[in-house]
Amino acid sequence: MKNPNAGADIAYAKPLYRGYVLAVLMLLYAFNFIDRQLLVILQELIKEDLGLSDTQLGLLSGFTFALFYVVCGIPIARWADKGTRRNIISLAVVIWSAMTAVSGLTQNFVQLLLARIGVGVGEAGASPPAHSMISDIFKPERRATALSIYSVGLYLGILAGFLLGGWLGQYYGWRVAFMVVGLPGILLAVLVMLTVKEPTRGWSQNVAVSDEPSPPFMDVMRLLWSRRSFRHLAFASGLSAMVSYSTSNWLPSYFIRNFDIGMGELGTWLGLAVGIAGGAGTFFGGFLCDRFGVNDKRWYLWIPAMGSLAALPLTIFILSTGNLTLALVFNFLPTFLSTLYLGPMIATTHNLVGLRMRALASAILFFVINLVGLGVGPTLVGLLSDAMAESYGVASLGYAMIATITGATIWGFVHFLLAAKTLREDLANAPD
Repeated sequence: MKNPNAGADIAYAKPLYRGYVLAVLMLLYAFNFIDRQLLVILQELIKEDLGLSDTQLGLLSGFTFALFYVVCGIPIARWADKGTRRNIISLAVVIWSAMTAVSGLTQNFVQLLLARIGVGVGEAGASPPAHSMISDIFKPERRATALSIYSVGLYLGILAGFLLGGWLGQYYGWRVAFMVVGLPGILLAVLVMLTVKEPTRGWSQNVAVSDEPSPPFMDVMRLLWSRRSFRHLAFASGLSAMVSYSTSNWLPSYFIRNFDIGMGELGTWLGLAVGIAGGAGTFFGGFLCDRFGVNDKRWYLWIPAMGSLAALPLTIFILSTGNLTLALVFNFLPTFLSTLYLGPMIATTHNLVGLRMRALASAILFFVINLVGLGVGPTLVGLLSDAMAESYGVASLGYAMIATITGATIWGFVHFLLAAKTLREDLANAPD
């Protein structure tokens, strides 16, 4: 019987094509975060124009966005474990790009909130199917590195979002920035449809996947919950994301309120810090874990744990020094250290489940990451900042960030260590 995926199998046998597909998916992830990060660099302009509070800004970039992102992510991932992942990704890009452009037309908080919900729904369709495709085309010993390269797109997107949003916002206003950046993403959807082939499930491991339906959602949930290592690594990932989102979503506002710096210049500094240091940290997190984890998989948890703890005092220094130049330069270091976790956590999660569970497993992991990290982090900072504003004035935002980041870092470090205790046993019992 003729193999319907024979053409894709031949294509993916070539390292150059595998690299091309990984690059396209990374570019897609970059566009995902360009659209998401625009709001962050522009939020002081939006706050002034629409008369918003810090709590409302936190809801726009945090809890409400994250809620729809994670709720939609589960059924989309379920679809990805059954359907054609390339097509799902292309549709998702069209939705979030169009809704980003629509954000520039909104006239009040509710309208902008609805537009950002649309962005969240679209972006929910990107990573779970992309993670599943990457795990199918790269062997287990290279998987964390490949997923980390994909995740570098996150920081390239933040870089571009800060740069474009900063300069466009400064000279043309926040509405023009949303429309200019949103619409070109639709071209990426066309590129994916025309040049990316749907890989055979299990191709990288030379494992034939049966035609039986994917395991039910609750079966995947029960499997993951039965793995103590997953429970702890998921919460550790969520708390690490809380640190990242609390920092990246509020640092522009912190600098604008406390220092005399233009939006374009600030966007350049923050974009370079997050794009270069964050991208490097994400790549080296996967690379180092694949390197050291050959003989002991616990390094996949130990390396991110050490990075997160080392980043804490540096972040506190940035938020407490009165020297603008020192704060901007030192921001490169904690950004690098706090981004070591993402690729290793995705790869470890995939290694704990079966082939037809990977997209859903990614969605469940990202449910925790985004609900805890993106949902709670920025919103909590906004609430604390508003609560302390009467007593501390503009300094309240810095204090709110320090309190949130310190608690999340220490709590997450404990979960990383607890996950490492049972990881080897759980991996040994993982299904095919």
